[in-house]
Parts: sequence; structure tokens; C-alpha cells
Amino acid sequence: MLTETENKLSIDKESLPDSRGYFGEYGGCFAPETLITPLNELAEAYAKAKIDSEFQAEFARELRDFAGRPTGLYFARELTKHLGGAQIYLKREDLLHTGAHKINNALGQAILAKRLGKTRIIAETGAGQHGVATATVCARLGLECVIYMGEEDIRRQAPNVYRMRLCGAEVRSVTSGQRTLKDAVNEAMRDWVGNSRNTHYILGSALGTHPFPMIVRDFHRVIGQEAHVQFLEQVGRLPNEIFACVGGGSNAIGLFFEFLDKPDVRLVGVEAGGREISEGNHAARFSGGRVGIFQGCKTYVLQNFDGQINATHSVSAGLDYAAVGPEHAYYQGIGRIDYAYASDAEALEAFKLLSKTEGIIPALETSHGLAGAMKRAPELSQEHIICVNLSGRGDKDVQEAARVMGEGF
Repeated sequence: MLTETENKLSIDKESLPDSRGYFGEYGGCFAPETLITPLNELAEAYAKAKIDSEFQAEFARELRDFAGRPTGLYFARELTKHLGGAQIYLKREDLLHTGAHKINNALGQAILAKRLGKTRIIAETGAGQHGVATATVCARLGLECVIYMGEEDIRRQAPNVYRMRLCGAEVRSVTSGQRTLKDAVNEAMRDWVGNSRNTHYILGSALGTHPFPMIVRDFHRVIGQEAHVQFLEQVGRLPNEIFACVGGGSNAIGLFFEFLDKPDVRLVGVEAGGREISEGNHAARFSGGRVGIFQGCKTYVLQNFDGQINATHSVSAGLDYAAVGPEHAYYQGIGRIDYAYASDAEALEAFKLLSKTEGIIPALETSHGLAGAMKRAPELSQEHIICVNLSGRGDKDVQEAARVMGEGF
């Protein structure tokens, strides 16, 4: 068996997933028969787009002119001073149009959908950032847009719901199950089964059935590519550790991927620890889950011994999900990426601390990654460098955070 160091050194990241959509034993294509044809069409179209200079030029142009790339690499001087220890840098995805990394993938998939001749887009959303990004991109490209969102998340993220509708999207409330992200995915899949001829499903995270985990990862790779160049230009070397929150895992894999074959850079994904690590009180799949097949792929899932999906909880709607992307499951298994969790209380403290020290209000999802870095930094020397993916801004969360913390609004 390979040691952890040997595994880190031997990763051939460009070969993943394999032709069947597997990252080691995780991933695959578990889909209704009616979706196999559109999934195959999507995989074929994407394979062509990857090597099509016109597609890549259009995508790069839209990222620059519409989304606002490149995003900055920012030294959090006051936060670093407050915590002591390691220097903390932030990769500023929160500065993108619509306020989060989600627009990278939404743009790429929407351009791809137009190439496939699709006129209607559907998407799921939890925190609302993917929904807003999708609605915005559809307005940009002249596509009909329907967003599925759990009733509970609609309550938590009312400002984003209005933003989606303002951009012309129809927001459909999902009242089944827990009325959160898992249930929104289910309804979006049902829609796609019945309307795949004219509809493309812009899946919002690096999960689901093949080829979605690969496509979403690739459209977010720009995060890590930029960060790699920026660290060398601004700092003169790469960071020692990189932190990112992990729900499905799109922002994290987008940043981590560029550094996977650099074993001296430690990668840390931070899940939602919720109230506590007990059934129904968290969304930390690697701390409380088991391997299973869920919503299109084989991965770590929060489930009971009968295979029924457990209820989840997180203060952040975007991390309140029962499964994790299969590529994350693979890297966790070989020891290349470490996974931790932050509790609701720790995330809320990070939310407040970054706001007070830097004047930057992070999304509650992002606050989990920050919490992990804030816990780690004081343990390290001043020569140590930590990078945190600031995956989204917290405008959408201020009302819910104030309610949870009992501070009024």
C-alpha cells in the first residue's frame, strides 16, 4: 500500500475521472434511463468544448467582462495581527458579479447549453448564490430560467430569491422533505427527466452523476490557477496551507485542484459541524457519513443503517446537504486532502471576526472555511502562510445571522 506521501506525489490529477466517471471507487453515473441520452450528449459536447479555442475564448471573455475575473489575492493584515501566528491571505471570490464563485460554473454551463441548442435552464439552489448566478447568466444569454429552492431556504435567503426573480427567473418552492437543498435537487432532477429535449440542468456543485463533477470542477479551476500565479507574483512562494468550506465542494475543488500535485501545500476542506456531530444535527459527511449512492453518484452520505438519508442541519443553507462530491471522497481516501468541520457557533464567530477586523462580511458557508483557518493560524509561526477561499460575500446572510445570534435586524 502507498504511504500518504507517496500518494500525494503520485496523483495524476488530469486523468480523473476515468471514462466511466469514477474517481477511484467514487463517482459514476447512476441516473434514470431517460437521462442517459442527454448525459451522453452533454459529455460529448463538453469533450469537444475543452479543446475548442472558440468556446474557451468565449468563456474566458465572459469571465473577464461579465463576471469580473481575475479576483484578487488579499493579505488580511488586521485579522493576521488579531490572531497571531500564520499570515492569512484571502482569495477574493466574493468580489465576483453576483457575489460568489458560482458564476464561473453557471457561465460555462450556460454557454455549453446554447451549443447544445437548449433554450431552457433549470437549477437547484440552497444558499441562493448558484440560483442568482444562474438567473443572471440566463438573462445575459437570453435563456428561460427556472430555479428550484427549498421552502426553508427561501425563508433564510429572501434577498437572493428577489434577486433571482428580478433577473427574470421563476423560483419554485419545494415543500417536500426537509425543504432544503437535497429536496431542491430532487425536484430539479424530476423536471429534467420530463423536459430534457429543450432543457439543460446547470448543477451547482461538484457532485451528482457523471459528467457533472468533472464539468463543475473544470469551470472552477480558474480559482486555483489564478491563486497559484498570484502567490508567486505577490509573495514569491506558494502557501503552506489552503482552507475552503465544503458542501458539495465546488469552490474547494476549484481552488485545490491546481495544488494537488504539490505535496508541500496542505489542503483542508471544512464541512458543516452544525450543532453537534449527532444524527440530524450536522452536515459533516466525513465525520458522520458512510459510503453510499445518492443523487447520481457513489460517495460519502449521511444515512442510517437502512440506507435512509439522515436529516441534516447547518446554519448555512449552502452546506446543509447530505452528500459530498465524489472527487473529495477520493482525495480524502488517499490522504491528499484533510477534512475537518466547524460548528455553527464557530462559523458565526468567524463571520463576525472577519467583518470587524477587515471590513469584509463573508458568506456563512465561507465562514466555515475561515473558522478552520482561524483555529489553525495561532498554532503556527509568522513565516507560515495560510490561504482561505473567500468563496462568497455575506450580504445574503446578515438577516439570518442576526436572527440566529439574537441581535435583531
